[in-house]
Amino acid sequence: MSTSRVAIVTGAARGIGAATAQRLARDGHAVAVLDLDEAACAATVEAITSSGGRALAVGVDVSKADQVEAAVKRVADELGAPTILVNNAGIIRDNLIFKMSEDDWDAVMAVHLRGAFLMTKAAQAHMTQEKWGRIVNLSSSSAQGNRGQANYSAAKAGLQGFSKTLAIELGRFGVTANAVAPGFIQTEMTKATAERMGVSFDDFIAHSASQIPVQRVGQPEDIAATISFLCSEEAGFVSGQVIYVAGGPLD
Repeated sequence: MSTSRVAIVTGAARGIGAATAQRLARDGHAVAVLDLDEAACAATVEAITSSGGRALAVGVDVSKADQVEAAVKRVADELGAPTILVNNAGIIRDNLIFKMSEDDWDAVMAVHLRGAFLMTKAAQAHMTQEKWGRIVNLSSSSAQGNRGQANYSAAKAGLQGFSKTLAIELGRFGVTANAVAPGFIQTEMTKATAERMGVSFDDFIAHSASQIPVQRVGQPEDIAATISFLCSEEAGFVSGQVIYVAGGPLD
């Protein structure tokens, strides 16, 4: 039986975040379900508590330092010291570079990079004190470049460097840091991408699946399973890695 910890998952109201929160709860951890809208976290919390788990909904804008500090303090007060952090919160503001506004760029950087930085800075204080911690940052296959996603690609590539540096700095305290880079995952976010491209989601999924070696698109649970391993006791010697979960090889 693995040791029960307190986990924080950002962007956990839906999609990959919700699946990850539920998986970590099944692993025996208490889970703080963080999202911009606290009320939107209700379904994820209910899924956990109805199965006998412990969960707490917390509304927070991860790009705002005061809100992050307050959120992490609340988690520590109500659930216990958080020693698992999954930085999943993310937004897309897709556009070709010549049409991309400064606001489109700044908004994506604020949530993905500033958000991960602020959440990690707040949570690592508990991890270093406990001499144990797991940090998982959500990157993306788009980190290698993707048309219409200069902002998102740059942010997701940045999270890989961030993860590697955290691994170097925090390793002596028993804290690991890794990045998980999903390929095509069937979520509301990829549905929005299909709408932007003017194609039906079903057609988008079918076409994407045909390009993937395992001949299917990913599900949020596929990502949650990898995150679960990286947050486990057994993963203590895996740190500073970027794991592509994409149904096939990506360089």
